[in-house]
Amino acid sequence: MSRRAYTGADVFDGLELHTGKAVLLTDGVFDGLCDADAVPDGYALTALDGGTLLPGFVDLQVNGGGGVMFNDETSVDGVAAIAAAHATTGTRGLLPTLITDTPDKTRAAVEAVAKAVAQGVPGVIGLHLEGPHLSVARKGAHDPALIRPMEDADLTFLIEVARRVPNLMLTVAPESVSDSQIAELAEAGVIVSLGHTDCIYEKALSSFKAGARCATHLFNAMSQLGSREPGLVGAALDMGHVSAGLIADGIHVHPASMRAALAAKRGPGGVFLVTDAMATAGSEITDFTLNGRRVLRREGRLTLEDGTLAGADLDLPTALSVMTGQVGVARESALAMATSVPAGLLRDDCGFGRFAAGRPWHGIYLDAEGRYSPLP
Repeated sequence: MSRRAYTGADVFDGLELHTGKAVLLTDGVFDGLCDADAVPDGYALTALDGGTLLPGFVDLQVNGGGGVMFNDETSVDGVAAIAAAHATTGTRGLLPTLITDTPDKTRAAVEAVAKAVAQGVPGVIGLHLEGPHLSVARKGAHDPALIRPMEDADLTFLIEVARRVPNLMLTVAPESVSDSQIAELAEAGVIVSLGHTDCIYEKALSSFKAGARCATHLFNAMSQLGSREPGLVGAALDMGHVSAGLIADGIHVHPASMRAALAAKRGPGGVFLVTDAMATAGSEITDFTLNGRRVLRREGRLTLEDGTLAGADLDLPTALSVMTGQVGVARESALAMATSVPAGLLRDDCGFGRFAAGRPWHGIYLDAEGRYSPLP
C-alpha cells in the first residue's frame, strides 16, 4: 500500500478553495483533506512550493491536439494522441470534437470514441459533434457544403450513439433542427447545445424549452445581443438554467463581454471554459488542414487563409490566467469553470471535476504562476 500526502499548496476541491490543508492519497485514491500540520502517520510527505492542487481540467470542446485533427484521424490512435497532448496541460477529461463532416466521417468518429472508451484510453469521456446541422449564415470555419438539416435517419443515429458513449454533446442550429427533434435527443440523454446559428431570441427560447441545455462558444458564430433583438446571446444569458461554453483566449471574446456574461449567468446554469483547441495544441506545428482548407497559426490565432477564426490556439491554464488577470474573476470561480462546472453538465462525469473520498485521484498541480506542472 502506497500513501502520500501533498502539502504546501492551496487546494481547490471543485467547489471550495482551501488553505493550510494536505491532500491524502492511498494507492492513487483520494482519501480526503486534513490540516497540513496534522497529517496521519504512514503518509509520505511531499511539500509543494505554493500553487494550487485541483481536479484535472474537463474540456467539452477539443477538435485536436498533438499535431492531430480529429476530423483527419477518426481512430482510436487519433483520439489517444489528442487526449495525450491535452494531458500535458492538465486536462484529464475531454470530449473529442468532430467539426461538420460527411456521414461516413461522423460514423467513423463515433466508432473511434466508443472503442477508445471501451479500451480505457485515458481522458476520453465521450464525444462532441459540432454539426453538421448548423446554419450556413453563421458557419464560421465549417464547410458550408456539408451543413444540412437534421433528418429522421440522423435523429435515429444520434439516439443510438447516446447509448454507446458515456456522454454525447451535440451542437445544432435551431434553423436546422426542430424542437421535437431536440426534445427526443434530450430525452435520450444527449447534451444539446445551440451554436453556429442566426436564430432570433424567440426561436432560441423555444429550443431551450424543448431540451437544449447549452450554448456553444458563447458570442462566437451566433446571433448577437441587440437592443430590439436579443438573439441567441440574449437567450442564453436570459435563461438561468442554460449553460454556456466560453473561449477565454482574449481573442474570441473581449474581456468586457465576458464580464457581462458572468454577471448575467447567476442561475443554476453556468459559464464554463473550453479550449476549442485544434491540432496545434501541445505541438509546435504552424499550420494544418481542415476539410481541405489550410489553417494558419499566427501570434496566438488560428485562421483560415481568408482570416476567419478557425478554433483556438489555447490551453486551459492560459484561459484561467485570462479569466483572473484580464476579466477579474476570483480564482475559486475561475477554477470551477474549468473543472466542476463543465463536469456538472455531463450525463456521466466519469469521476472528474471534483475531489470525493474513495474516487480515483485525477488531481493536477498549478504552480504559483498558474502554470501546469507534473506532480512529483
